[in-house]
Amino acid sequence: MVSIPVLTIDGPGGAGKGTISGLIAERLGWHLLDSGALYRLTAQAAVKHGVALDDEAALEALAARLDIAFPVEQGAARTLLEGEDVTRLIRTEQAGERASRVASLPGVRQSLLDRQRDFCKAPGLVADGRDMGTVVFPEAPLKIFLTASAEERARRRYQQLQAAGVDASLSSLLKEIQARDARDTQRSVAPLKPADDAITLDTTRLSIPEVVDRLIQLLAQKGLADGR
Repeated sequence: MVSIPVLTIDGPGGAGKGTISGLIAERLGWHLLDSGALYRLTAQAAVKHGVALDDEAALEALAARLDIAFPVEQGAARTLLEGEDVTRLIRTEQAGERASRVASLPGVRQSLLDRQRDFCKAPGLVADGRDMGTVVFPEAPLKIFLTASAEERARRRYQQLQAAGVDASLSSLLKEIQARDARDTQRSVAPLKPADDAITLDTTRLSIPEVVDRLIQLLAQKGLADGR
């Protein structure tokens, strides 16, 4: 695992992790791990099979046998759960709230840990999540912690929903983000925080291309990419 280059990108929801991780993986030809999708998929599977979101033993067993796939077609990744396309379904605010609850359970996190590490394959991996640098890939040569103000993250989410034709309340989104931040940073297992050796990058006033270029430069400085 340690011989394969890994870039971990952690941070709260709305900081741009998913978009930026995907762009970097595509640019470098590396594999991509969207760890947050695993928790969203576990929560969605729980809803589908009638498992309570506070039943840790049942959720742990469910996570261990998840039937999932991430096929890429025409440059766009899809997310399949038991053969069903749930790409859009698991990206709602409600799905995110459920995923955050599931992710706070130690048994579920342990069940998904080995599965996440299996994504580490040549030529390299971009791992997007909340504990990639602290728990899943602690020996990664470059760890990034992306952040942005809660207000900016709520604004970005609001714009995404509006563009998708989904009605939303900016004030409600802000409250949900603040509540999720509190839950993620205060949980006893793998709380959301930068790794000791992570580089923190505030994206509040940065464009996506600016962030991507900055991370490619950092990879190049460590000899992990050519900087193009």
